Amino acid sequence: MTSAAARLLLLLLLVCALPLSALERFDFSAPLMFTTFRISVHAENRAQAEQAADAAFKRIAALNAVYSDYEPNSELILTCNAGPDKPVKVSADLYDLVQRSLELAEITEGAFDITCGNLSHLWRRTKRTHQLPPAERLQQALAATDWRAVQLDERAHTLTLLKPGMLLDVGGIAKGYAADAGLKVLREHGLTHALVMAGGDIAIGDPPPGEDAWDIKLRQFASEKPEEDMTTVRLHNCGVSTSGDLYQFTEIEGKRYSHIISPFTGMGLTQRVACSVIAPDCTTSDALATAMCVLGRERGEKAAAKVKGVTVKFAE
Repeated sequence: MTSAAARLLLLLLLVCALPLSALERFDFSAPLMFTTFRISVHAENRAQAEQAADAAFKRIAALNAVYSDYEPNSELILTCNAGPDKPVKVSADLYDLVQRSLELAEITEGAFDITCGNLSHLWRRTKRTHQLPPAERLQQALAATDWRAVQLDERAHTLTLLKPGMLLDVGGIAKGYAADAGLKVLREHGLTHALVMAGGDIAIGDPPPGEDAWDIKLRQFASEKPEEDMTTVRLHNCGVSTSGDLYQFTEIEGKRYSHIISPFTGMGLTQRVACSVIAPDCTTSDALATAMCVLGRERGEKAAAKVKGVTVKFAE
């Protein structure tokens, strides 16, 4: 056993030896990935909690430097800029996220598709100008959207884009992945009674001391008064995500378009929809929550049934 492993084992033993009543709750937050990440953790003292939370936030910031499609020098953007049919050796973080994304794309039959980068860019412009994407540019973006045209080589650890002009956008899964990564860091510091929130995505660890679960409020968005439209679920050691169009949408000529883009049509969703997904991890719940909105209840529940341990809750 290495000295580092021995120290970690000793830390875990010491924490486990503490009576649960001796652990206090501490809360931290940091602006990351265009949202606010929040950490709730039970620890022996604030110094211990702060050290673990700082390490978790640093890990999340490092992931943002890999995944951001706003930063011109992020690994994601540099990989896309390599052009078609050129294998690019990528980091373990990027490889793992893309691999998970392709698995979920297959499960959802393309309703979740990280090759939608061109569509995302068009709709960011639409949000600024309140004008629908030009038909020709929309068709070009759709032509470059195809999760099957992403090739991974496990042995060489490379990623290859097989279509010209393809752009990746991992915004529909990266926050969930980062929340999972932050929770993992907390656990590595011996703090297992914790959760990491990234907007509507929550990675949940062991329940608070003396409890059997965390109380998690899910916003269902079904009523005209969303602040009253809440439901409480009790969860531990899983991920939960909610996706919908309550806050992020744009109106053009009296029609409401969601920030959620269908990879099938290239258009923002126009039907009012909200869905919460509970899954074994937040990476999965994040991606599936978006896909469920695209697929709708019947097709969405059918797709979700393919993933073990997943529960889908559509707004009534």
